[in-house]
Amino acid sequence: MDHQPKFFENLSGAGKAIAVLTSGGDAQGMNAAVRAVVRMGIYVNAKVYFIYEGYQGMVDGGDNIVEVSWESVSSILQVGGTVIGSARCKSFRTREGRLQAACNLVQRGITNLCVIGGDGSLTGANLFREEWSGLLEELAQKGKIDAEAVKKYAYLNIVGMVGSIDNDFCGTDMTIGTDSALHRIIEVVDAIMTTAQSHQRTFVLEVMGRHCGYLALVSALACGADWVFIPEYPPEEGWEDSMCVKLSENRARKKRLNIIIVAEGAIDCHNKPITSEKVKDLVVQRLGFDTRVTILGHVQRGGTPSAFDRILASRMGVEAVLALLEATPDTPACVVSLSGNQAVRLPLMECVQMTQEVQKAMDEGRFLEAVRLRGRSFENNLNTYKLLSHKKPDAELPKSNFNVAVLNVGAPAAGMNAAVRAAVRVGMTEGHKIFAVIDGFEGFARGKIKEISWGDVGGWTGQGGSILGTKRTLPAKYLEKIADQMRTNNINALMVIGGFEAFESCVQLYEARDSFEEFAVPMCVVPATISNNVPGTDYSLGADTALNAIVETCDRIKQSASGTKRRVFIIETMGGYCGYLANMGALAAGADAAYIFEEQFDIRELQANVEHLTEKMKTSIQRGLVLRNENCNENYTTDFIYQLYSEEGKGVFDCRKNVLGHMQQGGAPSPFDRNFGTKISAKAMQWISKKLKETYRKGKVFANTDDSVCLLGMRRRNLVFQPVAELKSETDFVHRIPKEQWWLKLRPLMKILAKYKTSYDVSDSGQLEHVAMLPKEAETGAI
Repeated sequence: MDHQPKFFENLSGAGKAIAVLTSGGDAQGMNAAVRAVVRMGIYVNAKVYFIYEGYQGMVDGGDNIVEVSWESVSSILQVGGTVIGSARCKSFRTREGRLQAACNLVQRGITNLCVIGGDGSLTGANLFREEWSGLLEELAQKGKIDAEAVKKYAYLNIVGMVGSIDNDFCGTDMTIGTDSALHRIIEVVDAIMTTAQSHQRTFVLEVMGRHCGYLALVSALACGADWVFIPEYPPEEGWEDSMCVKLSENRARKKRLNIIIVAEGAIDCHNKPITSEKVKDLVVQRLGFDTRVTILGHVQRGGTPSAFDRILASRMGVEAVLALLEATPDTPACVVSLSGNQAVRLPLMECVQMTQEVQKAMDEGRFLEAVRLRGRSFENNLNTYKLLSHKKPDAELPKSNFNVAVLNVGAPAAGMNAAVRAAVRVGMTEGHKIFAVIDGFEGFARGKIKEISWGDVGGWTGQGGSILGTKRTLPAKYLEKIADQMRTNNINALMVIGGFEAFESCVQLYEARDSFEEFAVPMCVVPATISNNVPGTDYSLGADTALNAIVETCDRIKQSASGTKRRVFIIETMGGYCGYLANMGALAAGADAAYIFEEQFDIRELQANVEHLTEKMKTSIQRGLVLRNENCNENYTTDFIYQLYSEEGKGVFDCRKNVLGHMQQGGAPSPFDRNFGTKISAKAMQWISKKLKETYRKGKVFANTDDSVCLLGMRRRNLVFQPVAELKSETDFVHRIPKEQWWLKLRPLMKILAKYKTSYDVSDSGQLEHVAMLPKEAETGAI
């Protein structure tokens, strides 16, 4: 969309009062949303109120509805649950209760409500809004408010944010709390796998999801579970036999453990519940395997929110305030939600109706319809899981006679192994022989190539780093040797999983096609680097895991600074010249500033930051956190900034510095990276199969067009294949970053939440869309 940037400076909240409440089940990240609503509200000069204990507090009034300040929401970003409390409220379901609630709001002049909760809470809010004018008239008749108030507060505006760990709300890719709940589940699964491995055990894990199988499905995909039970897709008749055959086949293949994941609402095709105990008894009776049940329960709701949930909730909170400021009496109540990588506004009741349709379809046994209604992302997860978890007998597999090589290039990134596993298994399903290249293009030139099979990649999803080995070496200096190896091993296609070097490598091979016809084969780049600096994609594999590592460390450092008081920490992050980790880390950790290469800064800005921190030390929040990207400026080094802050802050605060280093590259992959890696790689392999068929002529593969060397990236809402030849013009090769980066638009968000005056381009927000209009192809910016 070509439009003039629209800034929110002309949206003033002066004279408006906004109240925020959390309702229904709690979810990690709710506090980040509350913080963003409060700070954005105060930033635009509105009055902001907390409503404690959800709707119950609104009905009870009194001390439950209090005006809050900037500092009221300090230090809550990293806290799970909701600090303003949530309660189930029977009285709000009665008109009498809603009448009392309306009275309490009008007395404080509140006509803007931000509700964070599940579909029940949001439906309640919508009913309240529809009844509002009637409620005010009744209050006036009873003499509780005057006629002037009825006129002045005639309209109630409502904006919802979905906080629910189940991800059971239609219209949004990810609800606040889902990613964190997946973190809890995967931490448990990883821990259980080590003990199950020792004893050759089968584990049945029960996860939350009474009506929605999202958590069960995605965790099964992320840990490579043997079997999964979800309410939307009950197993076929005779599933008991199929499951037992599958488990014993896996044992026969030397797999020492089995993991079965059961959603608490799992049912069979006759709508009868399938419980974890039932599954355990079945395995013990039929197979005699040593089997244990673990019910995760409320662990999934607890713990600190993940980086993804903090950023999601912060974006939603700011968007919610903008939506309230722009609301007119005619705009329907809306939910701010995420589609792909973009914040959108959707009519609340359309989403609620769609969510109820899913339940109706399940009750009536229309399960395929239920899966479709859950959305494209859910459907993709299910199809990918089915593709990767069950190996068909060799006799049933097609024979394509194509050989596809898979390799890792660049620095290690979490999620690479999940991508290799998916590539190998999807490739085999398509009938290809898959060859693994050890140690990138350097290994390729030396002939370190071996055929790899289905069982070889078992258990790879949860492994960090790169099992195949990876090198930064580009192919340019080995072109002849690589061409020889491709000829010797008859390689018909390449899948390159890696960072900026992977992109550059494919550009070099593409350009060398005139000299070496061996390179005239389909090639696909799957972006994987913690720096997130690959052109053509909004997200690279590994960036989410690195971001979580940074945020976890920042949380600990903030805790230490809070204890010592009046202390500022300067933290250096990796990323090359790309400021993604520093900027998003700052947003997720609640930092005061982030120095990045993409936004040049000078000594005056450094001075302003010091003054800003000096002012902050006079308040009750006596600590500071500053992130610096490793290459943001060659002269203003981390040491320089540390010394400058130490000198200028003398007597007001002292300073410490931390270089995070390679810890950002390590660790077990986050659920997001395991999943994104699995799905993006499966899609890439399917594209390679398609290209192989298209370019196979007279007994050989000959692909010499631009669109036969592509990079698969996520752009806003879609996964797209883009020719690397076209991406060259979008790339700054000197600094190894894309010329345009989407996350720079979120930079003002971080500054606003840290109390800096700035201008924020809101051109992308503010369009109310309809649920049905969301692109069906949208592949989630979530997982």
